[in-house]
Amino acid sequence: MRVLALDHGTVRIGCALSDPSGTLATPLPVIEPPEARAVAELVDEHGVEVVVVGLPLHLSGEEGSQAGLARSFCRELEAMLTVPVETYDERLTSRMADASRRGGASAARDSIAAAHLLESYLDSRR
Repeated sequence: MRVLALDHGTVRIGCALSDPSGTLATPLPVIEPPEARAVAELVDEHGVEVVVVGLPLHLSGEEGSQAGLARSFCRELEAMLTVPVETYDERLTSRMADASRRGGASAARDSIAAAHLLESYLDSRR
């Protein structure tokens, strides 16, 4: 199952794509500015079967203001796509992205965070 993971932000969207077997996560170029139409193009181009949007939660598990923005973006995607759109806990993915790269632009950080999100999502489905 090919899955597209998104680290949604107000400036850009970090993106990562699984291989067809749903085993590996590969960062893709960011979408900047963050537009649902560009996500729809990726879904069509890569034959994506599920879109996973990172849900930013506090360490306590409670939703903050950014979670509301992510949920709103999910609703926009659901209206546009024919594949399921799910949310998945993205706590600590940005820290993991920082730890797994040395330097580099924030755009790379966002897609690396999306790849960590996707790896976690795929692991939870095994």
